[in-house]
Amino acid sequence: MEAPTVTGVASATGDGGLSALLSTEFLICPSGNKVNPKDIEGKTIGLYFAANWFQKCVSFTPVLVSVYHKLMEQELPFEIVFVSSDENQSSFEQFYSSMPWPAVPFSDINSKRSLSHKFQIEGIPALIILKPGGGLIQTEGVEILYRYGLQAFPFTSERIAELEAEEKRKYASQTLEKLLAISGKDHMIKRNDQVTFSSLVGKTVGLYFAAQWCPPCLKFTSRLMSIYNHLQERGEEFEVVFVSMDRDEAGFLQYFSGMPWLALPYGEESSKALARYFDIQEIPMLVIIGPDGKTVTKGGRNLINLHMEMAYPFTEAHIRLLQEKMDEEAQRYPTSFKHDGHRHVLNLVSEKSGGGPYICCACDEQGLGWAYQCLACGYEIHLKCGREVKEDTGGRC
Repeated sequence: MEAPTVTGVASATGDGGLSALLSTEFLICPSGNKVNPKDIEGKTIGLYFAANWFQKCVSFTPVLVSVYHKLMEQELPFEIVFVSSDENQSSFEQFYSSMPWPAVPFSDINSKRSLSHKFQIEGIPALIILKPGGGLIQTEGVEILYRYGLQAFPFTSERIAELEAEEKRKYASQTLEKLLAISGKDHMIKRNDQVTFSSLVGKTVGLYFAAQWCPPCLKFTSRLMSIYNHLQERGEEFEVVFVSMDRDEAGFLQYFSGMPWLALPYGEESSKALARYFDIQEIPMLVIIGPDGKTVTKGGRNLINLHMEMAYPFTEAHIRLLQEKMDEEAQRYPTSFKHDGHRHVLNLVSEKSGGGPYICCACDEQGLGWAYQCLACGYEIHLKCGREVKEDTGGRC
């Protein structure tokens, strides 16, 4: 399943609130106790649709747990109900053990089906926010919590509008020093030295959100290091600042020890603050900040995968020129070919003819626009990856 899509949802759960959609008269708690759903209908309720087999659910659950605990500490009227999409009872119990809120019993298939149908859940994780009494507040709870965290409560459209307005004001007055100060830190580190934020003023800066436990991060870090070293050799005013999403300081220190650039000192909350500011929902992510301190793009990773060091300085005008050059070069590529990574013929496609965003099946990195694509099964590779492999009609599927 992909990211949640919720369309055509009714504005309320109808008479009887949440309990009217359940086939059983109780929810279960982590303690093993049972709770009557009518007992929580006076609160704002988040219906959390998730499963342990999907990494995005595993990644989002700790974010939700953190917000939930903070709301409970403030004694705010909020509750979450877990609606599992796990494959069996054992998987459900394992995943649910990390959650502090009530859940629909795993065996209550009718209730889970009813809730999924009512709110037209097409992907997980999904967090549907209901107001006291059952009226619908938000369908995009996951995105909202990633973006605003605790501040989003009570999740009304009015509150989200306030936060969006505040966000626009922050972006308009953004400078690099103000931005890094969001982390709560007052310096950066490079090996054993402390480096001031002011040393980056006037440079193009990449804020690199990554973690040692993330396989795609390990792969992209190697590529980013190569690009970084090339740009340093060319004397370009470019710097990278590592914003660790590691689970502990030991992991951060081990990962950072092999990096040639700067890093913010480790701090889970400080990293989360910057991640919320940029609405970081997955890693690795490379956010590019221009010499004026304004955000150029959050798509630095994709631009490097497409254009390597030529992506620098990542501005819209520069990328447009690169795209025009790529369009011209693509005309000289064969319209179809075979290679040793796939048994079917690959056809040249553009963004307008089916290219779009994709993950390259040869290098496992993001791509956009031009690609070699298998029309039979959707296999896609970068043009450069097609150029790098030998043509071979005896490849595998």
